[in-house]
Amino acid sequence: MNALTRIKDRAKAKKRRVVLPEGTEPRVVRAAKKILSEEIAAVTLLGDEQEIEKLAKEHGLNLNKVEVINPNHAPEFNEFVAEFMEIRKKRNITEEQAKTAMLNTLFFGAMLVRHDRADASIAGSVNTTGDVLRAAIQVIGLKEGINSVSSCFMMTVPKYRDEFDKVYLYADCAVLPNPTAEQLASIAASTADTMKNLLGEEPRVAFLSFSTKGSASHSDVTKVKTAYELFKKDYPDIRADGELQVDAAIVPEVAKSKAPDGQIGGDANILIFPDLDAGNIAYKLTQRLANATATGPIIQGLAAPANDLSRGCSAEDILDVTAIAMLMKG
Repeated sequence: MNALTRIKDRAKAKKRRVVLPEGTEPRVVRAAKKILSEEIAAVTLLGDEQEIEKLAKEHGLNLNKVEVINPNHAPEFNEFVAEFMEIRKKRNITEEQAKTAMLNTLFFGAMLVRHDRADASIAGSVNTTGDVLRAAIQVIGLKEGINSVSSCFMMTVPKYRDEFDKVYLYADCAVLPNPTAEQLASIAASTADTMKNLLGEEPRVAFLSFSTKGSASHSDVTKVKTAYELFKKDYPDIRADGELQVDAAIVPEVAKSKAPDGQIGGDANILIFPDLDAGNIAYKLTQRLANATATGPIIQGLAAPANDLSRGCSAEDILDVTAIAMLMKG
């Protein structure tokens, strides 16, 4: 059983609800049908009722099994407007601006998550990553102790050494271009939570660099080393090491030579990259050269799950991301 199948099975057992703010997009309607048929989650679709009804008929979705909400007619609309004004009072937003925000299904969906009316929001098939994250950050907010929203990719490698379907989490590969040491430590904390929530495995975190344990001297190395030290101060019980070159992180024989006193012994399952260049290049190289499956980006660091989609996503992609989001709540 591969990692994604295990995730789907665990998501089913949670019996949670997803809100899909892009309810008038055909791929989302097809995904809703798949999510229900596989019993991954209950579904709330946002958007114009008539348009959703038309698409449901075209794609065979039984709306008797779906909650459909049009923010324009929602009974909680005024309550959400008032709450959003309170959330954003430091920005001095007007009632009219708050109403405009709540008419946006991304913001309305995030408010449903905030109120535990849904366990996660999934969007991005027609909206940009920036728009999806903006709504989530402004309404749901960051998890306590986390200073930045970040992302990870779940990389499933068909075979590595003697292990089949080996899973790593790579972070950050999609959100923060040049994180500070403090942000790297926060990314690592979020990714450790993701590992525990998604796969139920003990996190083993490697802070990656072009240096291993002082083999090189540079400000970039200092950043990674500082990030590791900050992380260990706040999370002493999580196995981690840094700064490490990637071979010292994932090859036990190299770890014995380069980092013999480390906590992970060349058996890292979480790789923290020093910047977005490294993370993005690495996940795509792994995907293409090792024929690995890249699942994500998985958005992490929020107080409650909200996930982004590629605008080229399929209905199956939306199903997979929904299963992941159902577990991100813990």
